[in-house]
Amino acid sequence: MSHSTIKVDDFIERLFKIHKHVQDEGLAQSVFLGINRSDYMFDFSEDGTTSLKQIEINTIAASFGGLSSRTPAVHQHVLKTLGKTEEASKILPNNPSHGIARGIAKAWELYGSEKAVVMFLVETTQRNIFDHRYIENELWDRNIRVIRRRLRDVLERGSLNADKALIVDGYEVAVAYFRTGYMPQDYEDKDWEARLLMERSKAVKCPDVATQLVGTKKVQQELSRPLTLEKFLLDRREATARIRETFAGLYTLDIGEEGDKTVEIAIANPDQFVLKPQREGGGNNIYGEEIKEVLEKVKDSIERTSFILMDKIRPRPLKNCLLKAGGQIQISECISELGMFGVYVRQGKQVVMNEGVGHLLRTKATEHEDGGVAAGVAVLDNPYLV
Repeated sequence: MSHSTIKVDDFIERLFKIHKHVQDEGLAQSVFLGINRSDYMFDFSEDGTTSLKQIEINTIAASFGGLSSRTPAVHQHVLKTLGKTEEASKILPNNPSHGIARGIAKAWELYGSEKAVVMFLVETTQRNIFDHRYIENELWDRNIRVIRRRLRDVLERGSLNADKALIVDGYEVAVAYFRTGYMPQDYEDKDWEARLLMERSKAVKCPDVATQLVGTKKVQQELSRPLTLEKFLLDRREATARIRETFAGLYTLDIGEEGDKTVEIAIANPDQFVLKPQREGGGNNIYGEEIKEVLEKVKDSIERTSFILMDKIRPRPLKNCLLKAGGQIQISECISELGMFGVYVRQGKQVVMNEGVGHLLRTKATEHEDGGVAAGVAVLDNPYLV
């Protein structure tokens, strides 16, 4: 993580301080659980070739694993009622909630206490609750108790015992699964104490703070540098090359010659890029002329290091019909984004589980540059194989 990014981004700085605190104190956690979603779009280049390019990787609260487990049945039903049974059979089966729950259950099992619970960390008002429920119900079916708590509840009624077990409302917590905590507005000032308390415990955090930091745009940009991936995938040249092919151009805005050059090219050609802050949750990116305005303002200050610049991916629009709550059905020019869910579990240095568990397709009308399903812009969809 770049020191300049930490300096100018209070949210990243607070996460990093917790990480440092736990490193200095000594890690109590020995089982690690990752529930990630890597998002891609098809890029159509001028010579007519297409390639899958990574938009970002989500390492905290990666959503829609539950609801996307049900969308195949919705589209199959619609096609069957239209008498299109053959087309219905081409909708891919998809059940990320099963794989996600399997990962949580494995981490719970390795924690090693049958009485311990899985705690979902949630917001006070949870708009996406049904997405959680699919995963919750899979856990109840495995006889694993689930509790739902806010960061504030952990602060007020949580503690660590002598073994650094996390106790909340009398329950020992085996897995703390974050479905909140990825944006500054998720925390009131005191809530940071709850985050530190959990991080110091031996409970399996999904994610732990280090994994959350790995999901930042700055780390994504640093990983795209020549010979960086190779440090992590030793002697795996083919795998490294395949991963690198999915990277769009990513450019640093750190202070110095390289960052100055990035500012220059972005101001000269704003339509070719996206300016991204270190934020999750959609609706944060900056496009077009606004890139120029923002960079003109911050180009000579350290503020610019809170962003990275990325090549704009150019998907080919297709006509589609979007159905939204209370909205008119209309045919729109649409683009789609494909998310691939991955789950890994490790105990100490041993990887116990590491697999893809399903996909998510989100589609939106081309008039919306940014924003996803939660922002009311995109809808859940299914890939149709031809």
